[in-house]
Amino acid sequence: MLKIGITGQAGFIGKHLFNTLRLNPDIYERITFYDNYFSNEFLLRSFVRQCDVIVHLAAMSRHPDPQIVYETNIKLVKKLIQAMESESVSPFVMFSSSIQENCDNEYGKSKREGYELLEKWAHNNGASLYGMILPNVYGPFCKPNYASFIATFCYKLTHGEVPEVLIDNQVKLIYIGNLINYILSKIEEVTKLNKPLVECNPVSFDFEKKVTEILNLFEKFKEEYFDNGFIPKQQDINETNLFNTFCSYIDHKKYYPVKLDQKVNKSGEHAKTVKFSIGGLVSISKTMSGVTNGNHYHIRTFERLTVIKGKARIQLRQIGTEEIIYFYLDGIEPSYVDIPIWHTYNITNIGYEDLYTQSWTNVWDQSKDADIYIESV
Repeated sequence: MLKIGITGQAGFIGKHLFNTLRLNPDIYERITFYDNYFSNEFLLRSFVRQCDVIVHLAAMSRHPDPQIVYETNIKLVKKLIQAMESESVSPFVMFSSSIQENCDNEYGKSKREGYELLEKWAHNNGASLYGMILPNVYGPFCKPNYASFIATFCYKLTHGEVPEVLIDNQVKLIYIGNLINYILSKIEEVTKLNKPLVECNPVSFDFEKKVTEILNLFEKFKEEYFDNGFIPKQQDINETNLFNTFCSYIDHKKYYPVKLDQKVNKSGEHAKTVKFSIGGLVSISKTMSGVTNGNHYHIRTFERLTVIKGKARIQLRQIGTEEIIYFYLDGIEPSYVDIPIWHTYNITNIGYEDLYTQSWTNVWDQSKDADIYIESV
């Protein structure tokens, strides 16, 4: 079992890596890291002493004074090295660099020189070091209005704001899930070697698009899905990843449940439960009174739950957080709740009659069961 620690665990990449490690508890042991460890020598030394692998993600990317960005990032690397040397340990270190490392700015300079400091430490201590030159990383739960234009676009479009394109560059992008898979594969590869490895390489990107092309796609998601409840067409897995990212910025407490548009005619009532222009898996379920189903989550699959008949309570919680969101649905006014990725959920029949629900999932070349991870809300 590999003991893996992540500096910057609370950040965007760190949170996803930490949560993914929990999917394989027989292979990985997570060594918890908190940001205050860098200001407490005892805690930092205890942390490095426990780790077989350290993924160094902690860094400052923005500040009104660029010199502070440089000084902060170099200081973090030096403190990490000092702690490892004080404990006489040589874990495998993965260092997060950036495509900006060759740019003439303080952030890029801090990444370049930070790797050089770790490179010297690795050679002196017979340790392995792998530097990752990252393209632009996107995915659910990234902080908006900070370093990711995709996070900013998604947040603004789902919160009544208008996004702006400042520079229409051609951008290389990698989805967070693919980056995490890359990190884990590299950890497996390097830890099996019989000799130290010291390298720094670019991480391959998934695709490349202009900023305006990305914005146009998100505007389509907003119009079709956010405004009208229509599941938009997704040309490939990259567009699905972008759609799942877009959905993660919706304020679920305010947006759901969504009532269906019912039409009444001489024969009764009818309502369209899901409108979509892509394939997927549709299923119907019946739940007896007082029974709870679910208590699982998906990391790739988007799901829509529609209550057709009966009364239901849906509970929803983002993995790695404690807040639970409650939704109450009644078949008298059929409505749905969409379940985003990395959210565990359940549905309980809170009525006296049987509960009938319909589920739709966007399945990509896999069975639905291949993407189910059990965890109670």
